[in-house]
Amino acid sequence: MHQPVPTYEELLHRTDAPPGSSWHLFTDQPERGMANFAGHPRQILRATRCVRQGHAFNLDFPLDAFDPPMSRARGVPDHRITAKHDQARDDLLDGFHLQASTQVDGLRHRRASGHGFYNGVPDEDITERSPRLGVQLWAETPLVGRGLLIDVEGFLNDRGTPLSHAGGPALAPAVLDEALAAQNSTVEVGDLVLVHTGWAHWYLTTDPATRAATRTARRATGFAQSREFAAWCWDHRIALMATDTFAVEVLPVLPDSDYLDSAPEDAGMMHQELIAKLGLPLGELWNLTALATHCRSTGRWDSLLTVKPLCLTGGVGSPANATALR
Repeated sequence: MHQPVPTYEELLHRTDAPPGSSWHLFTDQPERGMANFAGHPRQILRATRCVRQGHAFNLDFPLDAFDPPMSRARGVPDHRITAKHDQARDDLLDGFHLQASTQVDGLRHRRASGHGFYNGVPDEDITERSPRLGVQLWAETPLVGRGLLIDVEGFLNDRGTPLSHAGGPALAPAVLDEALAAQNSTVEVGDLVLVHTGWAHWYLTTDPATRAATRTARRATGFAQSREFAAWCWDHRIALMATDTFAVEVLPVLPDSDYLDSAPEDAGMMHQELIAKLGLPLGELWNLTALATHCRSTGRWDSLLTVKPLCLTGGVGSPANATALR
């Protein structure tokens, strides 16, 4: 993107593309969406300065951690080990749903109702082995840069208003700014933002009955469906929004969602606005507990972050394969 970046408010008034979209604004690698905000050599070199103590943090849960997965349409892969003879072993996965555990949603994952896929890519191009909008675009040029952890859980605990995940609370974007201020942190252009709420750790460690009830109700902590959240992401020019929650946004969808009319198929979900309109890579179910603990102990909240989805041509989503170096 070489021209001045419009504000989100200006995007809402576009007449040459869907309102609230970044369609056709990125010129070098247009189908990578907001990932284009990261990856400049200058940004990567600056991010290397975050590596001070030599620690590496895996940000992925195991593929079978969420068993059964929160989404009833997905399942845990069946891992089979095979052998041609007794001196060799191979293996394969059957029923491998790429978005059942720690994941990145690609730009094929949602279509903007009434408009189409990101950048107006035709429906007929969203097929297996077609490269259009596939996750391989984030593998061929990985998402690398400064990872900034925003410890919402820690901030709210310190404030005396801890999250009660059993109720699936909705978060306002203001909590991001409040937590950043408490951390004495600021967002920089191209940051890969990691929001720690504690939801995934709570879900995996709570009692089986609570876990089953949460899954049945499809209830999860997340951000309220609001134009303010979309504006926060765009106006900060981040390259990734990843959380340890099920869907980034709160579920069930709030009855006063700003997107009830524009996303009728999803009852007002915000995914269409973030993915299909803005082109924002969304990370869900990330394993942020150990990283958050280390950030608290050091008083530093940034890291060198690498995110390399599977190089699957035409992939809709992928395990994140994310590593934070500090």
